[in-house]
Amino acid sequence: MRVAVVQGGPSSEASVSRASAAAVAGALEEAGHAPSLLELDAALPSRLLGHDVGFPLVHGALGEDGCLQGLCEILELPYVGSGVLASALAMDKIAAKVAFRGAGLPVARENIVRRGDVGAASQVRAALGPAVAVKPSAAGSAIGVRLVRPGAPTSALEDAIAEALRYDDVALCEELVVGREVTCGVTDATTLFAGPRALPPTEILAKRGDFYDFSSKYAPSGSEHVCPAELPAGCAARVQELALAAHRALGCRDLSRADFIVGDTPDRVVLLEVNTLPGMTATSLFPEAMARAGVAFPAMCDALVRAAELRGGARRRVPVPELPR
Repeated sequence: MRVAVVQGGPSSEASVSRASAAAVAGALEEAGHAPSLLELDAALPSRLLGHDVGFPLVHGALGEDGCLQGLCEILELPYVGSGVLASALAMDKIAAKVAFRGAGLPVARENIVRRGDVGAASQVRAALGPAVAVKPSAAGSAIGVRLVRPGAPTSALEDAIAEALRYDDVALCEELVVGREVTCGVTDATTLFAGPRALPPTEILAKRGDFYDFSSKYAPSGSEHVCPAELPAGCAARVQELALAAHRALGCRDLSRADFIVGDTPDRVVLLEVNTLPGMTATSLFPEAMARAGVAFPAMCDALVRAAELRGGARRRVPVPELPR
């Protein structure tokens, strides 16, 4: 198949996106496909024409938030991954939490700060207490995220809010939940397994920072991945159950990866967010877990594009019966 692997874009995660795209293009070529690396720019719509399937790998704004998916819908180009709505919901952490709560999933308490709010730090402290995680509402790769620990001065919280607002007009402030950082992939691509499946959970041990921040994610030896995670009794099954439920709550498709903080019992598992376009180098978290489930990287990429091809393009132009005259 002629596969358009879309990379780059204007977000802070463009370089990460290109690494994923290069890895996927290599894997698709190994699996017998004809991939093309295409940059997300003004010329992309015309360049997409003539391809059989699109493989969006643009992390962050315009590529992961439903915009690129909408372009594929307009062109009736089958594409890998979630549709417009699920992509947009997952990218907006506040909207995603509304969906998660509606599905009864365990999430942290939050307080929302918008650009221009007066006395925001005092408002957050009053609502959530002294320990807070602050993040942009719609960004990935832990860009703009800071943790404010107990005992930190109010100025530290003010700085964290200001940092998040550098990347977004809205900052999501959440109570800081302490525990182990765990992630769990999900796939419902029928070309991979018979039905929806949660992959083996992975524990992430940050080496560069005190949490899985940007440098821990992407710097050499910045983190250690333990897959399958060695979790207390019942916690792994609970993580997998919640990852599947979060995938369904947002209406995700093909693949997703949910992030959690895990305590020492199954009732202390907290869902943080869902990523609809996880990193896709051969050593990224989702492909690592897929390999643990018995699917090598080239076979996984092949199965995802075949699932998209089988699904076909957008079905928004189905003719309707004419009204009687």
